[in-house]
Formats: sequence, structure tokens, C-alpha cells
Amino acid sequence: MDDGSSGKTEGAEMKAEVFLPDDYRPAEDEPFMNERQLEYFRRKLIGLKNEVLDESRSTLEGLQDGTRNIPDIADRASEETDRALELRIRDRQRKLVAKIDAALRRIENGDYGYCQETGEPISLKRLDARPTTTLSLEAQERHERRERVHRDD
Repeated sequence: MDDGSSGKTEGAEMKAEVFLPDDYRPAEDEPFMNERQLEYFRRKLIGLKNEVLDESRSTLEGLQDGTRNIPDIADRASEETDRALELRIRDRQRKLVAKIDAALRRIENGDYGYCQETGEPISLKRLDARPTTTLSLEAQERHERRERVHRDD
């Protein structure tokens, strides 16, 4: 009897059927967010997510191994500083995984590659450099200017 999960597996397999040469890079002269571009970014995001999760696992293992009693107060302080830094890195990684998951959902929903503020296409170069981005360069710059103005008040 089927447990109902095979539908998701079949959907994932169907996505993998999009032929993508190893040297493929999205180009401006092809239709924006066509199947090949979507597959390219989907694979890029999944690869990034796997990298982040692997780093998180090793960070966690390092934190668990690092819980030892250090008698020297200076060494202990240094160890605590390192531990705090590792925890901050891990928190950033957790947030990045959430952004990656959101980008993968946008691919599935057909919203990927379009600015959430203006609805205009985001440049392929920007998406390639920052595949989790939700804003065009112009919208991002406006956002940062507004942030700076409010921060300076």
C-alpha cells in the first residue's frame, strides 16, 4: 500500500528530468525563468543548503566535543569566546537555510527570480551570486538607503 509520499518523490524526479549540461549558465538571451534556469537555480540552492547543513553538523560536533573542564581561566575565557562565535555562525546558518527553503518554495510557486517589491525580473547575475535574494539591485539599494536614514536618526 502507498503511504502517499511517492507523489512528492515523483514530483522531484520529474524536475530532475530537465536536461542541464554541467557547464550550463543562465543567459540573458533565453526566456527568463524557463525550465532550465529554474532547474539551474533549484540545484544551486539545494547544493548550497547541503553545504550549510554539513557545516552546521561539524559546528555542532565541535561544540559538543569542546565541552570540557578547562582549569586555566584565560584558556576557559578563550574557549567561551570561540563557543559564542560558533553559536553566532550556527544561527546565521539556520537563517540561511530558512532563506534557501523560501527560495525553493518560490521556484515551486513560480515566483522565483522576480522582485518582491516591484515584480520586475531580478538580474541573472544577481541571482547567480545570491540565489536567495528577493529584491532587484535597485530595490535592495532603496531598502538599504531607507535603513541607513532610519538608523542615523
